[in-house]
Amino acid sequence: MRLKASHIRYIADKIALDLVNAPYIEILTNDKDIVRIAIKYLENNIKKELAIEEKAKNFIDDNIDEIESNGADEKRLFALVKKRFADDEEFILSWDDRYSNLSHEIMDELIDTSIINFHVSEMMIKNLIFKSINTYAKNYKDIEERVIDRIKNYKKKLLVGTEEYDLVFEKMYEEELKKQGFL
Repeated sequence: MRLKASHIRYIADKIALDLVNAPYIEILTNDKDIVRIAIKYLENNIKKELAIEEKAKNFIDDNIDEIESNGADEKRLFALVKKRFADDEEFILSWDDRYSNLSHEIMDELIDTSIINFHVSEMMIKNLIFKSINTYAKNYKDIEERVIDRIKNYKKKLLVGTEEYDLVFEKMYEEELKKQGFL
């Protein structure tokens, strides 16, 4: 799953919830500090990816005549250019490696700022954070589909893209996340 800005808060909440509920972790401040730190790293990661994508898009746009004259597949070329720019900036595109790296960064700050205390290996903490991110990533599509189906059967017909639709979607999405144990 590509991380999206709209998912940041939910992922951060899931990380905090899982850390708070872990019997081998003591929270020394409160879960809001965990959420704040997770949001910081998730936002930075998304911003980096968007900047790389923008560079790749600009490269494609600047060379579109040559690309079209050679009959290159723009989508495939974009992926190759993005990978090249990501490599240049040492940005991880592989999801598992990316989530692992994010988990490590979040864990390190939680430890360095004395937000958590634990008597197990750091690997267990990192893996718990990784699992939080990965679980959300694997389930958000199913949750979105359930919410969309619920909205289709809603008494009042709502038009996709309207403010009212967005508000109802957000409310139902959060309800579904609570049912699934994400909030």
